[in-house]
Amino acid sequence: MPEFKVNEPVVQPEPVVRVEVNPAAPLPLGANRFRLVVVDDSGNESEATFLDIVVRDAERPTAVLDIVDANGRRIEPVVASGASFILSGARSSDVGGGRVVEYRFTLVER
Repeated sequence: MPEFKVNEPVVQPEPVVRVEVNPAAPLPLGANRFRLVVVDDSGNESEATFLDIVVRDAERPTAVLDIVDANGRRIEPVVASGASFILSGARSSDVGGGRVVEYRFTLVER
């Protein structure tokens, strides 16, 4: 399993990566940001997309800032402290008939 280090991409040909959390060094409480850049078979890089996940404190309140649609619905990228989770870039695509051949997942410094 890949080890996520701040600002170091985990590069792989698969669109899904499991983020294993080390109990001795868990993700910090609060928001943690991941970045995804994909590369097509011609070597073209996408613009970056970001996902913020929230690691909740088991005792104190956790501040959360959401984005909602016009109907007030939100997606909850929330995990418990110490819990592992899966990131997916499977919906990434390349226009013009190319295909995505590399996924660069990055835990971004906050």
